[in-house]
Amino acid sequence: MAASDSVKTLQAAALCSICLDYFKDPVTLRCGHNFCRECLTHYCKRAQASYARSCPECRDQFPEGEFQVNRQLREMAKIAQKISPREVKESRGERVCMEHEEPLKLFCEVDETPICLVCRESQVHRAHTVAPIREAAKNFKGQIQSRLELMKKEKDEVLALKSSEDRESQKLLKQTNIERHNIVAEFNQLHRFLEEQERLLLAQLEELDKEIVKRREEYVAKLSAEISSLGDLISEMEKKCRQPESEFLQGIRSTQKKCEREKFQHPVAFSPEIKWKIWEFSQRNPFLKRVTKTFRDTVSATPKYSTANVTLDPDTAYPCLVLPEDRKSVRWGETRQDLPDNPERFDFYSCVMGHEGFTSGRHCWEVEVGTTWAVGVARESAKRKGEIVFSPKSGIWAVGLWGNQYRALASPRTRLSLSNPPRRIRVYLDYDGGWVAFLDADTNAPIFSFLPALFSGERIHPWFWVGGKSPLTLCP
Repeated sequence: MAASDSVKTLQAAALCSICLDYFKDPVTLRCGHNFCRECLTHYCKRAQASYARSCPECRDQFPEGEFQVNRQLREMAKIAQKISPREVKESRGERVCMEHEEPLKLFCEVDETPICLVCRESQVHRAHTVAPIREAAKNFKGQIQSRLELMKKEKDEVLALKSSEDRESQKLLKQTNIERHNIVAEFNQLHRFLEEQERLLLAQLEELDKEIVKRREEYVAKLSAEISSLGDLISEMEKKCRQPESEFLQGIRSTQKKCEREKFQHPVAFSPEIKWKIWEFSQRNPFLKRVTKTFRDTVSATPKYSTANVTLDPDTAYPCLVLPEDRKSVRWGETRQDLPDNPERFDFYSCVMGHEGFTSGRHCWEVEVGTTWAVGVARESAKRKGEIVFSPKSGIWAVGLWGNQYRALASPRTRLSLSNPPRRIRVYLDYDGGWVAFLDADTNAPIFSFLPALFSGERIHPWFWVGGKSPLTLCP
């Protein structure tokens, strides 16, 4: 509305008060009023002849011919004159038909365009369905609003889905980060072990190299001495043969004895003992072969493990532990049982071993765990009496939960960061590869692995420790 008033004001200011038309060559009197030059000239001629004339607006007198050309007002009048009625209407907020310069009050539903009343009667739109523009706008706006509400709901659903997926991705990234730290820790431990093995083996090879060089120098020295002795004897005999016959025959028996010296006994450069050391060196380094074999198995295909039918050995069970008849679970009892203190029985810690033992192959079994526990494998010769340090050095490879912390029973203890508490533990034993690994049986998420696990040719048994009232159960 303000724009429309401004246009009207502009057009009114560009009108001459004499001819009531737009200024043509406007001039300004000293009183400040403006008129067309031609209009003012005619006005002065009609006025009573006198020295002074008066302004048509304010009657202020001015000498004849005393006025100034107003160029700015002339340009403004040209601009105001160019403003069309359509633009005036549009300045009032009304859209106007480009063809008829009439307000657009109707909407053609066929051509989907606003039209004026004149367009409605034209041949183009006469047969079309039309509606008042406000009514059509209200109708379509309602439809758009309903669709808009649906789109807003759909957007909220997509945002909720995005937020959920973001949380899930963060959770998965957290799990992979934990696994990354576990892998780095395990491989750092393996790197340290390999570096120590490398240093030890290279030192042994260095000693063997020194011994080989020493034997070679001794052998060369003996051969050099024999070559020098033979050279001297050959020179002496050649000189003897060049003597005259009478001189040659003097001491001939002694000369013969020198020529009939014992044949040189060739020394042995490298005794079977050294060769045996080299062979023994290659044979007493099975760890490298196991690591290589495990690596090849991992690269070529996932190793196949046979499911072991593990049962518990009651002769090894701590007296406070209770085993059912099927020997598939173990729990704490109310009282200490009066059992024979045989050599196989644990008498200080609440441990029990599996009846089955393994000396080769790949095996796996699953254990349902509780609140405080440890599961793994142990050598048959593992200590059973008194205090025991659960670690590979004492012949036990295991993981467990106590004090609300998951740990690998390594030396030193390794704290495990698990995203979800495992309900079932799957134990993998690769006897030939020297490997013990633990996985979450429900998610197949790795927990920990011992590599290398040096079994030293002993029989390996499943091993269990019960630290609370929750039982440990072997899964079918």
